[in-house]
Amino acid sequence: MATRRILTSWIGHNDLLGLAFDLPAAQQQKLLDSISKSLPSKKHLGPIKTLIEQESFDEVHLLNNGYEPWAVRAFVKWLGIPAKVHAVEVKNPTDYSAIFPVVDGVLSEITGGRNSRHTELCIHLSPGTPAMIAIWVLLGKSRYPATFFQSYNGRSWETAIPFDLIVDFVPELLRAPDSGLLHLATRSPQEVAGFESIIGQSQAIRLAVGRAQKAAIRDVPVLVLGETGTGKELFARAIHAASHRKDGPFVAINCAAMPKDLLESELFGHAKGAFTGADKQRIGAFEYADGGTLFLDEFGECAPEMQAKLLRALQPPPGKGPCHRVFQRLGESKERSSNVRIVAATNRNLLKDIRENLFREDLYYRLAVITLKLPPLRERRTDIPLLAEALLEQINREFAETELSYEPRSLSRTALAYVKRNPWYGNVRQLYSALVQAAVMCEGAVIKPGDLASATAEQRGSDEPDAMNAPIGDGFSLEKHLESIQGHYLALAMNEANGVLAKAARSLGIANYQTLDAQLKRLGMEKRRWKSK
Repeated sequence: MATRRILTSWIGHNDLLGLAFDLPAAQQQKLLDSISKSLPSKKHLGPIKTLIEQESFDEVHLLNNGYEPWAVRAFVKWLGIPAKVHAVEVKNPTDYSAIFPVVDGVLSEITGGRNSRHTELCIHLSPGTPAMIAIWVLLGKSRYPATFFQSYNGRSWETAIPFDLIVDFVPELLRAPDSGLLHLATRSPQEVAGFESIIGQSQAIRLAVGRAQKAAIRDVPVLVLGETGTGKELFARAIHAASHRKDGPFVAINCAAMPKDLLESELFGHAKGAFTGADKQRIGAFEYADGGTLFLDEFGECAPEMQAKLLRALQPPPGKGPCHRVFQRLGESKERSSNVRIVAATNRNLLKDIRENLFREDLYYRLAVITLKLPPLRERRTDIPLLAEALLEQINREFAETELSYEPRSLSRTALAYVKRNPWYGNVRQLYSALVQAAVMCEGAVIKPGDLASATAEQRGSDEPDAMNAPIGDGFSLEKHLESIQGHYLALAMNEANGVLAKAARSLGIANYQTLDAQLKRLGMEKRRWKSK
């Protein structure tokens, strides 16, 4: 299959000036007035037309930031090739934070659902401000691997940018975390006051605890991010326990579990008669949490109207401290106040929701003063056996309370190896459920790999057997079985790498991506569409 070349570029002043040379006098002056420019003394084609006359592209995508639609239509017609124009709005073309989501959104739309092996994304660096060019380079060397082009004075050329953010810099950043937190990473969570309930010894969990401890001592909002089951509420409670508010109340509200018409009452309270069934007044979570911490779990699920009300409550009045909250009970006009530190949590990608107008940008930045990203279990595999044994000890206690003859369960050595090997996409919640089922269904007091394999197969709704306990004989083929194991891990790596061969090869310890590509072809897996799990 031939490679499809896709060009993307900003439309710049020089591109429209190139068009102006070929317009009738009246249209020419109208165009020059619209961009507040005069006609240059020397005729030129402009960066984009120069490039497309010297290079061939299957698709052209142009970003238009504020140029008149009629001028852009004339420009596309003048180019002489089909081009899709993406109308965007960047009020300040030197503002990196404004440019990034716009470009990221367009590149996501352009590349979404395409097979990257048969697509070459090309980015034209010449049009645009220095900030726009910097964002192109940042994204084109990381999230959207691209070929870069420049053009000038009638020439165009491919530009080699001699670094790779993913290969050259990101691993180094991961190896060299914030020096202010490095000393905390030398201590286990059990050694950090307030975080004793966090289980783990891995570098990833120690760094998360280090950041959380630094956040705990400041009276500012914290946004805890992470997949379902990574322990976001556990960290919220630990932040409260490590803060000067530890003797105050900790109030937790699950925003997703509450009907949206009752969430306002749950948070702010209501007056008697405020709505049908409100037979008495109610104090809300903001009042209950006065002097302490309010934890808003699954915060990203709040409806737009609730987001607007929370935005007002989370804005401290002028001259007041960062935790001063002003609100009204439902059905009242009287303003009330409390002193509450907010910790919110979500498993959603709120920046993506902001781009899709599902979440308020101003509310996000009011909450995300400090962000804390919790690692999934598959990124802290050394912690999984410790977690499994601690969870099983908890399960044993719970079962023993209701069953006098209960015999405590333990994990065999091979069962511990199984839990460490399994990716646990449901994180601690999935691990706990599998251990409960294994403790109930196992024969005897020792849980074996097969017991856990059965539990995880039930969770997946699959009867896939454990690879280390497949029955032999009766048509068993070792070669095919080993190929199935290899295919499982190749698929796991490709899904986690979103189909990027080089990244998947590194995670598997394979020297180069060509070797991985050959293995995928040998197993007939090269045409799959890989997605992050």
